[in-house]
Amino acid sequence: MCYKVLRHCTEARRRNEKMAAESQPVEPILLIDDDTELSAMLEDYLGRHGFAVRTEHHGESGLERALREQYALVLLDVMLPGMDGFEVLRRLRARSQVSVLLLTARGEDVDRIVGLEIGADDYLSKPFNPRELLARVRAILRRSATRSIADSGATFLEAAGLALDTGARTASCRGVVLDLTDVEFELLRALVSAPGQVLTREALTETVLDRRFHPFDRSLDMHVSRLRRKLEDAAGEGERIKTIRAIGYQLAMPTAGVRRGA
Repeated sequence: MCYKVLRHCTEARRRNEKMAAESQPVEPILLIDDDTELSAMLEDYLGRHGFAVRTEHHGESGLERALREQYALVLLDVMLPGMDGFEVLRRLRARSQVSVLLLTARGEDVDRIVGLEIGADDYLSKPFNPRELLARVRAILRRSATRSIADSGATFLEAAGLALDTGARTASCRGVVLDLTDVEFELLRALVSAPGQVLTREALTETVLDRRFHPFDRSLDMHVSRLRRKLEDAAGEGERIKTIRAIGYQLAMPTAGVRRGA
């Protein structure tokens, strides 16, 4: 009797999960990880939450598939045989701006820093709680969906020689087109929307990364560093984004009427 009740409850739960998943749009995700056991677990777990997960266990085949097919997100492990995750990310970024969540081993700072430097949207250290992974995945996709709706009508922003077209999602600095990741574009939009104002790390983390700020999380700082270099290379000038110690960041505004040597 107990067995029948348990089986009935299990079947009912599975039906409810299936109905919940079917009621939501299926988001295609590519998982590139050589851990077959973990991959199977994540494919099942994310599948039960409305995601269609496709898996590749080698860097070369994962890169080829990421470029050949359309995905809402790529989950990319750093420790891959042959072509490692960093090289996959470099080659992927050269041809695609698909969102990438990097899975790093041992939680080493160097893995996270290098990944963000290359262009990852976010990272998660192994071992991780599947719920944390699900939260990060949803945050990235939620940002993309919200921005797609908001950007359906063209909006133009200009400040300090920077120009953004949020409809086309293009940006330029002194007329030089900038090649930005999704996170970098949103970071620049936040700064250009409030020229000369100091934006706190907490506010930028919530607005740009769509998660709560943690003092030891260097993600935002790395994205700022990468964006700052792109602006400096394009403008051929000094620092465009100022760091306000212990507070946040500010888009530097040129001082009217002041010339060098005056």
